[in-house]
Amino acid sequence: MTAAAGRATRTLAALFALLTAVQLTALLGDATTVVHLTKPALMPVLAGWALVRGGPWPLPAALLCGCGGDVLLQIGGETAFLAGMGCFAAGHLCYLALFARAGRGRAAARAEPRTVAWVAAGYGAAWLGTVALLWPGLAAHLRLPVAGYSLLLTAMALAALGAGPWTGLGGALFMLSDTLIAAGLADWPRPPVPQFWIMATYVAAQWLLMTGATRDAAPRPGPERALVGPWRP
Repeated sequence: MTAAAGRATRTLAALFALLTAVQLTALLGDATTVVHLTKPALMPVLAGWALVRGGPWPLPAALLCGCGGDVLLQIGGETAFLAGMGCFAAGHLCYLALFARAGRGRAAARAEPRTVAWVAAGYGAAWLGTVALLWPGLAAHLRLPVAGYSLLLTAMALAALGAGPWTGLGGALFMLSDTLIAAGLADWPRPPVPQFWIMATYVAAQWLLMTGATRDAAPRPGPERALVGPWRP
């Protein structure tokens, strides 16, 4: 990494940390204006950080799709909610494209088929159980979109787990964050200040996915290819 890239990395990391702290503090203090101003800035900064770290194009694309989803969810209303869910779905597709390459790399090569099958079964059971529990509490016209979106999210989380430990944890936290959102739609009990926990898990998830995609798969000597390698010109 060049000196200029190092400075840019430190600057973007500091800005992302500052925006995250301000966003979460504003949620705790119910400072709506500050929340609305800082939330749309989080993912573009993280996308810039990913690019400086040498991330492949699906990574910043996924993060910018997340920004679109963040903005639409702030608008409110069912139309904006569905459009926002579509943006996040597009982001998950970008992550799937990214982690599909990693699935052929060193993490997947070391995993035993039986272990992979058990993990996949666990994620599938979590998806099916969550949808089954949420289904009665969701409006009829939201049931299929939410079920389809959550299935895509589960597939992304499973692919992230195969790409490395950081991305795997990021995928799991993304599932937790979206489960908290769905719980609100179904009028389930949620922790105090639910928006704080939704954003805390969401920001951590995106940071872990970005960090994992540019760290867990760092180039190493040998025949295995790095996650970022196949996407570079």
